[in-house]
Amino acid sequence: MRWEQLFADLEAQVSEHETAAEQAEEASRARAEYGRVLLADRLRGSRGEQLSLTCRGAGELAGRLVDVGVDWLLLVDAQGRELLVAAGALGAVGGLVAVTAPAVEQGEVARRLDLRRALRGLARDRATVSCTLEEGTVLSGTVDRVGADFLELAEHPLDRPRRRTAVTAVRAVPLRAVVAVRTALPAVP
Repeated sequence: MRWEQLFADLEAQVSEHETAAEQAEEASRARAEYGRVLLADRLRGSRGEQLSLTCRGAGELAGRLVDVGVDWLLLVDAQGRELLVAAGALGAVGGLVAVTAPAVEQGEVARRLDLRRALRGLARDRATVSCTLEEGTVLSGTVDRVGADFLELAEHPLDRPRRRTAVTAVRAVPLRAVVAVRTALPAVP
């Protein structure tokens, strides 16, 4: 009977040791797996949610997350204006939900839909915008053209359409300096 008790105790100790080792391995595996999660995947899991972004040069920006690109985020603010934010300017993000979107393999097409392409869409639409730069300057006008690493902004008042007589200056802005581009409120007829 003593032998049976001894073997039962030894079996229980081995079982406890194996359980502890398995739990440690699972925790380590979970940490390693989470270590591969990209911020873009965390953000995609929060599509449709109100987020608060802390951005270099722009301070706090807020809005409902609409989309996440390879190097940009698109939000809609409380006034219904679109807000294109350069991902490289992010300092912190608040309002994320617990869901993380599955990792997406960035194909050739997705990699090409970068900040330049998004800005070219604004240029094509002739949208009046406010462009916040990394040191905090805000330029207003219309994106005329987007080059390989810069945009040209025809500066004019937000309440006036881009006409030659309204343009006060044309500036070339390096894309690395762009923090956020916000569309203007539509004009009320």
